[in-house]
Amino acid sequence: MRIEAKKLSDYPWFVRRLLAKQKHAHGEVLAPGFLWGRSPSVFAAVASLSRALDRNRSPIPPELRSLIAARVSQIISSPFCVDINRATLVERGVTRDKVEALADWRRNPLFDERERAVLDYAEAVTGRERKVDDALMDRLKQHFSDDEVVEITGLICFQIMSSKFNAALDVPSGGFCKLPATLDEAAAAEPGPAAAEPRSAAAPPG
Repeated sequence: MRIEAKKLSDYPWFVRRLLAKQKHAHGEVLAPGFLWGRSPSVFAAVASLSRALDRNRSPIPPELRSLIAARVSQIISSPFCVDINRATLVERGVTRDKVEALADWRRNPLFDERERAVLDYAEAVTGRERKVDDALMDRLKQHFSDDEVVEITGLICFQIMSSKFNAALDVPSGGFCKLPATLDEAAAAEPGPAAAEPRSAAAPPG
């Protein structure tokens, strides 16, 4: 990493408490936590927003939240975020084939129309080559309410921030996902303009 962690005792008590919660949840303190902890007030706010976006009562299903987060991480090329979000996908019951096909979702029949709409939106919000237009928003609203669209947009933007933070500070993969990263290099490439949807896009979800 480009900035090293401080000694645990050098962090304020409430930062140490947040780091302890990470250790309980993941078996270890996550490397970005040590970095965010250097700005204690910001870390507390970031942790609170993260919990809110991933709350149990979120209107967005957990598997879909993880698909969004993983795809944004791939586009930004954050090794830490790609790894931990892939691991979360597996934990939430997404099949290995689907996890490995995420970067190629446009051509893969494992993704249903709802997932395709939200992944297309995530790419448009994240990338530089495209912008969100009315047609894309109308397509998204065929599957999600206005409140859900706001929630999805917040989740995408939060993941953009997290991924850029970790990429800028060169936070390495934590080795959480045991699947082979067969598509990571292709996934890191920023998506270009949307291509026409293949016929197989109408296939049922996997």
